[in-house]
Amino acid sequence: MSHVRRAIGTLIHRVYRRIGAAGAISPASPGGYDFGHLGQGVSIAFPPGAIFGERWIEIGDHTLIGERVSLSCGMGPGVDLGPSSILRIGGSCSIGRGSHIVAHQSIDIGEHVFTGPYVYITDQNHVYDDPEFPIGRQWPRNNPVSIGSGSWLGTGAIILPGTRIGRQCVVAGGAVVRGEFPDHSVIAGVPAKLVRSYNPELGWHAPGATALDRQSPLDRQATA
Repeated sequence: MSHVRRAIGTLIHRVYRRIGAAGAISPASPGGYDFGHLGQGVSIAFPPGAIFGERWIEIGDHTLIGERVSLSCGMGPGVDLGPSSILRIGGSCSIGRGSHIVAHQSIDIGEHVFTGPYVYITDQNHVYDDPEFPIGRQWPRNNPVSIGSGSWLGTGAIILPGTRIGRQCVVAGGAVVRGEFPDHSVIAGVPAKLVRSYNPELGWHAPGATALDRQSPLDRQATA
């Protein structure tokens, strides 16, 4: 019986791999979705997450989108969001499985951006201006988001409305990010803060560091 189980298991996995390959969304096989733009070599893995408002989604060449990634524009299907794209993902990116990118006004993700799994990026949040009215029923507020080329977002990072992350930045896993961060930043924590940055003189350094901090104790004695 063990050889029968192995044979059945092998068959199931072969069929599943073939279903995955056939179900992937690409420019040659868009799966009935009407994206604003799918670049050459784009692949959205099967099974996908929730995808709607795809007319306002642009994805650059050779970007890979993992399994169960949700890509959405607007509150729901069938809403007219205007003439221009709202969610733009650059070329040669990799978006980890289970991530959600939820756009209502403008989300820009540069080229060569990589994310771990279960990252959440949105440009909209509920407000709580009226302390007596249910928060979920108060009209939400939008604020554009941008993530610079070459950046890495760790597993479970949350990027909130109004966030602007520069080029070649690192966002630590689990960070909850809101605000503006320059190029070559390392961002971590809840709420997230700048924990390291880079310049040619200091290399990667903590905020407030000086050239003296990079010297060894002997070097410091020599310059004292």
